[in-house]
Amino acid sequence: MVEMNEFQERARTLVQGESLGYDQRLRRLAVLATDVLPYPAISAACREALEKRVICDMFEGHAPYTARYILPDYEKAIRQGLSYLELPPPTDLDDAISFLQIMYGHVPSVTTYPVYLGDLDKVLAPFVDSELADEELDRKLRRFWIGIDRLIPDAFAHLDIGPHDSRIARSILRVERSLRQSVPNITLKVDPALTPDDLIEDAVRTVFETGKPHFVNHPMMVADHGERYAAVSCYNSLKIGGGAHTLARLNLKEVALRHSGSSDEFLDQTLPNYVELTAELIEARIRSLVEQQHFFDTHWLAAEGLIDIERFSAMFGIFGLAECVNLLMSYDGREEAARYGHNAEADAFSRRIVERVAELVAARPMPYCNGGAGHCYLHSQSGIDLDHNVTAGTRIPVGDEPAMFEHITTCAPHHRYFASGISDIFHVDETAVRNPRALVDIIRGAFISGMRDFTFNLDSNEFVRITGYLVRKSDLVSIADRGSARHGSDFLAAAAENEFHLTQRAVKRVGCHERDPR
Repeated sequence: MVEMNEFQERARTLVQGESLGYDQRLRRLAVLATDVLPYPAISAACREALEKRVICDMFEGHAPYTARYILPDYEKAIRQGLSYLELPPPTDLDDAISFLQIMYGHVPSVTTYPVYLGDLDKVLAPFVDSELADEELDRKLRRFWIGIDRLIPDAFAHLDIGPHDSRIARSILRVERSLRQSVPNITLKVDPALTPDDLIEDAVRTVFETGKPHFVNHPMMVADHGERYAAVSCYNSLKIGGGAHTLARLNLKEVALRHSGSSDEFLDQTLPNYVELTAELIEARIRSLVEQQHFFDTHWLAAEGLIDIERFSAMFGIFGLAECVNLLMSYDGREEAARYGHNAEADAFSRRIVERVAELVAARPMPYCNGGAGHCYLHSQSGIDLDHNVTAGTRIPVGDEPAMFEHITTCAPHHRYFASGISDIFHVDETAVRNPRALVDIIRGAFISGMRDFTFNLDSNEFVRITGYLVRKSDLVSIADRGSARHGSDFLAAAAENEFHLTQRAVKRVGCHERDPR
């Protein structure tokens, strides 16, 4: 718990600091206030692991009073209206857009902004008919998009489109290319039987301009969550009408550093111990939210049936797999070249680690997690700005990534275990712009190989994908020059870029016959 002198000093720093805007100060002060409250009861071993950052609570606050990720059922809200906000069901597109903008201002999350803005092609579909010309649709959505960016200055705000083609999805992509905003983030759901190549290509061309959207394997998502799911925030996959109570994560590198013995002993003894400590932390935080803060008993989203605790779970994150593998290989006396992403033996052992974590998490009951069948969802956590000398999730270290084919085949086997999200980011060069269909083929091939999510950046783009969210390079320059930015996520991005040098990801050239040149 924060001592009063420390609390006052941290509050004074926030209030008197010159780099943060009013809203940014207000939200950080709210987080500081929860840190004065006692932490949920946990064992001494769990507390020690938390203090030494072997496990991490993502700095959600000692007693969070809202679920971390909330996915309201916007389609239901549009149909029934909102009693709490005195909004009747909208009757045309202008009303629907206004309805959503008002509702967004009242949807909480760990960021204080909504992390999910809806599957907008479906939400807005009842209000777009053949009488509305594409040009007018674009104008209306363009104003909507500007409003989202100005009212929700946080790049974790996320919407989904697809897997079906639609006029709204096409308009969203056109608007994205014209505005070039970092907010909102977007995912395109891709189904080999439903999503046409030219829609994927349209999205690929949009990535060339704005770094968006992500691409997700719709059949894999449906198998884990049912049809009513969405990718939110960075790339976190959860049930619509539900969400995630909390996210805690386990630093596999730190676990490996605390292990002595063989890799088999690591899997049998050391890893299960720290998985259980992480689970203990998650359970304590869930019970605090549900039983002490009474979030689901008091929030209007639950009262109006737009979220349901039965569709919630929690997220068990892991990161530092690369360093963990490399350390354990060295403990076993493997040759130095046996490193993750570049050696078949190391890659095979990485799969054993992930399989073991998945087995342990699936066997650990968790309260109020019926959305995940009574257990946590496993999550490949993409890192935060305070991570030092450790790789995000199950990714290959930045700058050490192999060629595209090897990168995909190394990472793809992990994806099936991470129902609540996993991402591997591919940096491609300008050759892709001349051949967008090649990216369409790569995306489809990656999904056939078992990838859940495919995310790529263009090397020369103004946009930088930090973990799963985007920033503009010009906004990072603004922080460096003036120490301020409008988007709160830009501050996290600046720290992450300084630590991880994410603009230095290994660049893939996209061309033909590269693996077997003639």
